[in-house]
Amino acid sequence: MYDYIIVGAGSAGCVLAARLSEDPDVRVLLVEAGPVDDAREIHVPVAFAKLFRTKYDWDYLTEPEPGLEDRRCYLPRGRMLGGSSSMNAMIYIRGNRRDYDAWAAAGAQGWGWDDVLPYFLRAEDHHAGVSSWHGAGGPLPVNPGRSRSPLVDAFLAAAQQAGHRFNPDFNGPEQDGVGYYELTQRDGLRCSAAAAYLHPVLDRPNLRVLTAGQCTRILFDGDRAAGVEVDRGGVMEELRCEGEVILSAGAYNSPQLLMLSGIGVADELAAHGIAPRVDLPVGENLQDHPHLPVIHLTDTESLFTAETPENVRLLESEGRGPLTSNVGEGGGFFRTADGLDAPDVQIHAVPAMFHEEGLGVATDHGFHIGAVLLAPTSRGKVALRSALPSAKPRIVHNYLATGEDRATAVRALRLVRDIVGRPALRAHHRADFLVPADNSDAGLLAHARCVLHTLYHPTSTCAIGPVVDHKLRVYGVTGLRVADASVMPSVVRGNTNAPTIMIAERAADLIRGTSAAAGYRREPTAVQHPA
Repeated sequence: MYDYIIVGAGSAGCVLAARLSEDPDVRVLLVEAGPVDDAREIHVPVAFAKLFRTKYDWDYLTEPEPGLEDRRCYLPRGRMLGGSSSMNAMIYIRGNRRDYDAWAAAGAQGWGWDDVLPYFLRAEDHHAGVSSWHGAGGPLPVNPGRSRSPLVDAFLAAAQQAGHRFNPDFNGPEQDGVGYYELTQRDGLRCSAAAAYLHPVLDRPNLRVLTAGQCTRILFDGDRAAGVEVDRGGVMEELRCEGEVILSAGAYNSPQLLMLSGIGVADELAAHGIAPRVDLPVGENLQDHPHLPVIHLTDTESLFTAETPENVRLLESEGRGPLTSNVGEGGGFFRTADGLDAPDVQIHAVPAMFHEEGLGVATDHGFHIGAVLLAPTSRGKVALRSALPSAKPRIVHNYLATGEDRATAVRALRLVRDIVGRPALRAHHRADFLVPADNSDAGLLAHARCVLHTLYHPTSTCAIGPVVDHKLRVYGVTGLRVADASVMPSVVRGNTNAPTIMIAERAADLIRGTSAAAGYRREPTAVQHPA
């Protein structure tokens, strides 16, 4: 019997396990479907794409996407300790303060910028020390990258030639501008949420970590979540808790588990033979950052030749060199239309031929300039494929479904073409590899439809407001919360790992605030939806 059962040992789950087990009087169980994070490719930063479509990846696909000429898009998600923080590009971005203030204005009490900033600071161990914008001494290291390609230097110079200012800190006073990304690395190696939060506390006697155990449903005692059912190699186990079940399985898997447990759109659950417990719009409101690559070939050395014995020695002896590259070493934030109160486009500058959704084999030196829609208006959905927990969910992102997103995509690609055409970057250009046919709106949109893929930032399928309350409690039941990127009311402007860690940091305080050290003060009735 446990006090807390946390489902999913990704970015949020690792934080929650570490924070909740700080109290020696509570018993915490962390359940992860995948294996331990012991593969070398997890820890060598440049190698993360080698984890794609392995046992460390959920390896999802979208359904045919209507806005992409019915293409199906590959959706990698981490399936190991650390989750997607064990296979991401390690970029530390909080988003824009307007994102959080918009959450609060829409009813997410306690989630405005001034509310969440202390949790970012608590998590952070920033290389420059404490300031009004950064924290030090937290579990999560935030450091400059130790690989700086001349191709990324050229991108930054070209962007400044195009009139965009240099920004030394995207998490400082202003987000706009171009610069190098700060990374969640320690000594040149990846520092996932597992490395930062979980591994240092694995010896706590009140914390158990169970790997290779896929949760199949939430167990209920009346309207109280009383535990979970776990499939461990075909053997089903029931694991019980006295306090709370906390879902931290991510924007695809948390809604799937809720639906398998009878919490979702009632008619859709009934169609799968699942008795509806609570009728909620679980799985709706899916959001992501669409990524639009433009790739050129070059004679300048790129990451194509990074794996040399010399660079291996540099990594192992000094923690530097090309193998420490996070791939997306630099970039920036831009406003591509008049009247915007925050950036609408982000760029990642990659000194490599990162193509075919990260699955393509590099055959030459190249550079990739990828534009990202930061505030998409298209909305997708996660739904059940069947009542079998082993069946992958049906995922439709509806990329480029709205006129606003199509117009932003055209402006984003035009921005990339402008920067690539500037002298500093043009000097490194040998040939086109994956580029728009022309600069017309039709040509740019056609390119977007053909090449768009995920930037790996799914959110909002169990959002605060429609599915959970501002304390992340699922409506209609007790003892059940969701704490991961799925609770974001809308996707933030920037990479989502740091915000997910922040959500879990705050969730830990919310949970401890409704629990006593020696026992648990449960709400006497189920949390009701305000509607």
